[in-house]
Amino acid sequence: MTTPSWTRKPLIGFDCETSGLDVDFDRIVTGSVVRWGGGMPTVARTWDSDLGGAEISADATTIHGISTEQARAAGRPAAEVVAEITEALSQYAAEGWPIVVMNAPFDLTMLERECDRYGVRSLWNATPVILDPRVLDKQLDRFRPGKRTLVDLCHHYRVKLEGGAHNSEVDAKAACGVTWKIGQRYPRIAREDLGELHEMQAAWAKDLHEDFRAYQLKKYGSCDESPFDWPFIPTPAGAGA
Repeated sequence: MTTPSWTRKPLIGFDCETSGLDVDFDRIVTGSVVRWGGGMPTVARTWDSDLGGAEISADATTIHGISTEQARAAGRPAAEVVAEITEALSQYAAEGWPIVVMNAPFDLTMLERECDRYGVRSLWNATPVILDPRVLDKQLDRFRPGKRTLVDLCHHYRVKLEGGAHNSEVDAKAACGVTWKIGQRYPRIAREDLGELHEMQAAWAKDLHEDFRAYQLKKYGSCDESPFDWPFIPTPAGAGA
C-alpha cells in the first residue's frame, strides 16, 4: 500500500527571532507557531518575550529590528512565553502533524535551552516529527550552486515572503511553503513515512555537516568544531544556563 503524501497534512511552522546567535546563552525575542496547508485555514500565533532580563545584541537588532527596550516594554514574561510556545507545538505534535523548522538545530536548540532555563517541560516529551527545508533541499539538490538561506529557498521554489524576512510569523509561513514545494517537486520524499523521514534527515544533516567541515579544513586549514546534532543540540554536560 502506498503511503499517503504528507503534503496533504497541515504543516506546523515554528520560527523565532533571538537576542543573538549563541544558543546556550541568547534568548527568544519573538516566536511564532503557524498551522499551514492541509486544506485548512492558516492559523498563526506570535509571542513577544520580555527577555527575562537579558539584552539583545546590536547585530541582532539590525537583523530583526527589535531593540532591548522595545522587547522589555512590549513583551510578556519570558517563562510564560516559552511555556506557551512549547505547549502549542506539543499539542500539534500530539495530533501527528509535522513541525517545520528552517535550520532546525538553531531554533529548536534555542527553544530547548529556554525550556531548561525556566523549568518548562521539553517539546521532546511529545516526540515531534521535524521537517527541515534546509536539510531536505541540500540533500535532494546537493550540487546546486548558491546560498541556502530561507530567502534563497523562497526564491528557488517560488514561495512569497509576505512582509519580508526576519519576522518570525513570516518566516514560519515561508518555511512551510518551501517544504510543501519540496514535497511536490520530489514525490518520493512526500510519500515517505514521517517518522522515517525524520530519521533520514538526522543522518543527512550529519553527513552534510561533516562534508562542510571537510571543505573548511581543506580550504582554510581549520573547521568549525562546535557541537552539532539534528534536530537540536543536546545540552553540554555540566553546562548551566
